[in-house]
Amino acid sequence: MPAVAAPYLAAALLLVVAGLAKTRDPLSLVRALRAAGLRVRAPLLSRFVRVAAAAEALLGFVAICRPGGLVALAVAASYAGFTAFVIRAMRTGSPLASCGCFGKADTPPTGTHAVVTAVLAVIALLAATQPAGLLPELLVHQPWAGLPLLVVTAVLGYLTYLSLALLPLLSRRAAR
Repeated sequence: MPAVAAPYLAAALLLVVAGLAKTRDPLSLVRALRAAGLRVRAPLLSRFVRVAAAAEALLGFVAICRPGGLVALAVAASYAGFTAFVIRAMRTGSPLASCGCFGKADTPPTGTHAVVTAVLAVIALLAATQPAGLLPELLVHQPWAGLPLLVVTAVLGYLTYLSLALLPLLSRRAAR
């Protein structure tokens, strides 16, 4: 996995961040799911979203600590599901303002969002073909005990966050 280690770990980190944000405040995703056509009572849907978001965060945490083949496949499936949801929201023209992935930011579904999540799914699939074992094992085989890998992971995670959460806002402001 060394070739895709940093982007894969960044994808896993984003699962943790987004999952925790939706666990704390599930309302944006509840609205997004209802706008996409899911007709379930709000209290039940809110509980489902919290459980699913906690599972998302847990998957990201496990993917960081133990980036194995099956876990990487689960990460790939998650991002493939996110991609499908974004594409559906864009095609149906639902009044989706935000999925709540990164807290309160009002981030509508965009082509960039779909491309980024699709790329993250492919990266996770590639990581599944080259499992790395435990994170300490991965880091010990890297230069400087893995510090450059961790820095690149953090930078990639932040840049991906910016492209998903802030780029759509900047694009809308520029279009006005």
